[in-house]
Amino acid sequence: MRMKIVPDVIGKQNLILVKPEITVREAANLMTTHKIGAVMVGSETDLIGIFTERDIAFKVVAGGRDPEKVKLTEVMTKDPDTLRPEDTAHDALQRMSQRGYRHLPVVDDSGRVVGMVSIRDIYGAVLRELSDELSDREAFIQGSAGYGLN
Repeated sequence: MRMKIVPDVIGKQNLILVKPEITVREAANLMTTHKIGAVMVGSETDLIGIFTERDIAFKVVAGGRDPEKVKLTEVMTKDPDTLRPEDTAHDALQRMSQRGYRHLPVVDDSGRVVGMVSIRDIYGAVLRELSDELSDREAFIQGSAGYGLN
């Protein structure tokens, strides 16, 4: 897996960055609207946290807290691990597997947030890579696409 996080795994994303003062309900509504499992908390140049669907389940619902009143700053994961755009899908998969993450923000060397990668993104990229590799092998075996015996 030599695919880089940007652009191979995630291309141009619509960044969803929220302020730490919004409520869990507001964040959940944004996540529902955008069909995403996590939001990044902070600004484009100052990532301070991540809030995920697991946080809703474990820290809010299971904790008996009111999503209308709880602010993200109270339940988000502060100072989350991040990936760099040039990290590979393998780097992301390894970190996600070792630490139990499903989402990792992607931040460039200047500290600017460029996206978020999910385990689903990694899974899709790996499937595409395997499919391409199988097609190449099949073409080689069949003698097409410039491969074959002369």
